[in-house]
Amino acid sequence: MSGETVVLADDHPPVRAGVRVALERDGFVVCAEAADGPGAVEAALRERPDIVLMDINMPGNGIEATKEIARQLPETAIVMVTVSRADADLFDALCAGASGYLLKDMDPARLPLALRGVLEGEAALPRHLVALVIDEFRERRRHRRVPRMKGRGIDLTEREWEVLELLREGLSTAEIGERLFIAPVTVRNHIQNILHKLDVHTKLAAVVFAYQHELI
Repeated sequence: MSGETVVLADDHPPVRAGVRVALERDGFVVCAEAADGPGAVEAALRERPDIVLMDINMPGNGIEATKEIARQLPETAIVMVTVSRADADLFDALCAGASGYLLKDMDPARLPLALRGVLEGEAALPRHLVALVIDEFRERRRHRRVPRMKGRGIDLTEREWEVLELLREGLSTAEIGERLFIAPVTVRNHIQNILHKLDVHTKLAAVVFAYQHELI
């Protein structure tokens, strides 16, 4: 029994009930539930869970709730669980600070594994959405007027730019350390500085932000 704590935010009680069963069967502790955005924020601030599972299309706006939770609880991972396959919702969620974007039609038995991956620093995205993100990034790069827009008012050090570029390539903290010949703890410090300067809350959000603003 792992005991990771979760807040469930969804305006459909049967959905919350099904997710609760799947998670508790695998050792997670559902410490609170909410049916709207403000309730999700309140529950998260009260419980300070390891993870918030957040619906997008519920009263109070799941994206706005995600932004607020990510701002006040940067150590809490937020994963969207939604029926929306809209590109805009996906990118809005990632930029708001979500560490994952899962669809409600996924196999419930896979949910605990996906959440544990998030807690270990992975991004929880279905395979076709990973392809969508990659395609979007490639398209943005293809249509740029300049090959690189370093700066744009973003005050990163040269080393932080290097770390951000390696995050874009999908390298882990350990792999970045090996590539740059620095300790993993130093890499983590650089990542925290990058997140602070870009005003985002996850590595994935930093990469998405950088692409959207043509920084890398």
